[in-house]
Amino acid sequence: MSKPGPVSAKPLSVLLGDVFSDAYAKQGFAARELVTRWAEIAGAEIAAHSEPLKIQWPRPVEGQPQEPATLVLRVEGPMALEIQHASDVILQRVNRFLGWSAVGRLALRQAPLSRHDRPKPAPAPDPAEIAKLAESLASVEDEDLRSALARLGASIKRN
Repeated sequence: MSKPGPVSAKPLSVLLGDVFSDAYAKQGFAARELVTRWAEIAGAEIAAHSEPLKIQWPRPVEGQPQEPATLVLRVEGPMALEIQHASDVILQRVNRFLGWSAVGRLALRQAPLSRHDRPKPAPAPDPAEIAKLAESLASVEDEDLRSALARLGASIKRN
């Protein structure tokens, strides 16, 4: 009887990569990074109130150049006006990320965002702990560096 070979575990992202790629492709996304890295692309303030739904590509017409696509964003109600005013900046960032002028306009859909849990900012470290750590860093001559190290140490100690 032969022994089985070594078991190698594969990351879930490798196993499900094709499944997710197909789902994103049906929504017009050539790559899922536009959705998964939306906060980096659009900026934290815009990403906190919006999310990409799909990219609508116009049908090609023979003999005509391909027209740019429309990026459809789901936007929380009151922020729609702000995001509409920032649409030129958003389009530039998206096209810079994609590497070519793929998207020519935004379409906004007002609706609650699909993500329910928003990351809450970490509370500030305790000032007494910062002062205590700053005293132990007396050998650091630069005052700004010493205070930054003390805040970092207090944050690490808190977690």
